[in-house]
Amino acid sequence: MHDIERYLNVRSAYGASFGPEGERLSFLMDTTGVPQVWTVEEPGAWPEQRTFYDERVTFASWSPERDELAFGMDEGGNERQQLFRYDPGTGEVTNLTGMPDAKHRWGGWSHDGERVAFTSNRREESVFDVYVQGRDETGEEAELVVEGDGWLTLGGWSPDDAKLIVSEAYSNFDQDVSVLDVESGELTHLTPHEGTVRFQSASWGPDGESVYLVSDRESDTLDLWRVDIDTGEFSLVVSDEEWEIDGVSIDEDSRRVVYSRNVDGYTRLTAGELTAPDRIDPSAEPDVPRGVAGGVSWGPDGDRFALTVTTSTDATNVYVVDAKTGEAERWTRAATAGIPRDSFVEPELVHYPTFDDRDIPAFFSLPDSAAGDGDTPVIVDIHGGPESQRRPSFSAVKQYFLAHGYAVFEPNVRGSAGYGKAYGHLDDVENRMDSVADIEAAVEWLHDHPAVDPDRVVAMGGSYGGFMVLASMTEYPELWAAGVDIVGIANFVTFLENTGEWRRELREAEYGSLEDDREFLESISPLNNVEKIRAPLFVLHGENDPRVPVSEAHQLVEEASEHVPVRELIFEDEGHGFSKLENRVEAYSQIVEFLDEHV
Repeated sequence: MHDIERYLNVRSAYGASFGPEGERLSFLMDTTGVPQVWTVEEPGAWPEQRTFYDERVTFASWSPERDELAFGMDEGGNERQQLFRYDPGTGEVTNLTGMPDAKHRWGGWSHDGERVAFTSNRREESVFDVYVQGRDETGEEAELVVEGDGWLTLGGWSPDDAKLIVSEAYSNFDQDVSVLDVESGELTHLTPHEGTVRFQSASWGPDGESVYLVSDRESDTLDLWRVDIDTGEFSLVVSDEEWEIDGVSIDEDSRRVVYSRNVDGYTRLTAGELTAPDRIDPSAEPDVPRGVAGGVSWGPDGDRFALTVTTSTDATNVYVVDAKTGEAERWTRAATAGIPRDSFVEPELVHYPTFDDRDIPAFFSLPDSAAGDGDTPVIVDIHGGPESQRRPSFSAVKQYFLAHGYAVFEPNVRGSAGYGKAYGHLDDVENRMDSVADIEAAVEWLHDHPAVDPDRVVAMGGSYGGFMVLASMTEYPELWAAGVDIVGIANFVTFLENTGEWRRELREAEYGSLEDDREFLESISPLNNVEKIRAPLFVLHGENDPRVPVSEAHQLVEEASEHVPVRELIFEDEGHGFSKLENRVEAYSQIVEFLDEHV
């Protein structure tokens, strides 16, 4: 039986980008302990490492015309990403941004490879502006094209390189999309709306006269729409009454399209061709493994695309798909650290009842050792967000726990993404604690399972999932044998006061505002109810966390230590989560030790 360090050495390969001639792929892989840029020239070939940093690389994107690529990197998990240009022939790296106090979000290469675009909060910390700069320019040479007043990201250059797609997020369930004329700085707003409406995954149409995106503008779930830039007219392209169409990618030259459905957490892909402005003729459903897939990168001729695929029982890898036939070929072989793939456990998709007669979806994994004698401990692993979703992707940590006799239960409580607009709003502001009640219902369901030991149930989660751990332990203290809080929120007021300036307004849209909802936020904050916790608690955090400040951990540990056994672990070189292998090994080794002691 392997220890946690062996499992944490299972590798991931993802984030593929085709070279300009389609002769090779770049991708990110964490073989050295943190993600770096690698390239491979054919399926299964030995990859070549291209970057050699102690910090994580966050993306890599080939120039469409030159043998060079752009990549991003932050420092110590602080999320202040800088952009770099890499020459594979010489190994030379050029820092394109050189402003380490600012965040930079990659917006793509122009089609001629002469310019790059990005958004950044270098002018004012709380807002993002749009910048364009030449490929050989650096730092302050970037041109400020338009000043933003919120959370701006870019969706790529138009076919003639004259315009950019600009998206602005007000919350994870409310966005707008505009088209920016790069020369004049004029913005054309495409998505006027009232209330909260999602407009996501915006992509240019082949003619540059339209934008394709997914939206719930006329339904509870996301559909695929086309919007004409000149008239603002929307036309429905593809709809699904039950499931969300959560992404679309279009190759402008070939008019080929691939879009994805989120079917109860599993990705279902459809490849096809735009045969009319609002019509896609499907050609195939790519035969990638059943799991979660995304991150499409088209080959230069549009005849194939690369994407990242992960399943519950196989590590994350890059596949290349024939756009016409759907035939898929695996290009990377991320190592499983010598652990047999057939030892990994597939979860069961279940639905359990909660307090208002709603069924909550969840993934439930039982270890091979589980029997019907009520002796199996369970980790209830709660995702962050909250507008996120636990999906059937590979988790080395989960597989370790399963191999060592723990069951793992992963609920998608109300407020989770993937199940439509109404479900996503069920936990907003004053309904926050309803999602915590969904956790209680999950544990009651587990108590009725013949394999589960009801006295050995653990709450574990990160970020907002950390809040859910703490809230579950204060609201329902009798249910838990132990709790593990990773970079979690202890007090919504102090969290909102101290989070990054660029995030506050976006988070207030979900949780409630400091100005209008302070009293309510105080009332539901676990820190203010910490005396109710009865189970041992382990709190882990990164010193450089820009999202949930480390002060959340410190104040929680100080207060909770007066009532229950508490362990604290802070990493000085990490941010919102743990990216460095040595830190992950230490963190999860201590979590294993903590659970062995108390569970």
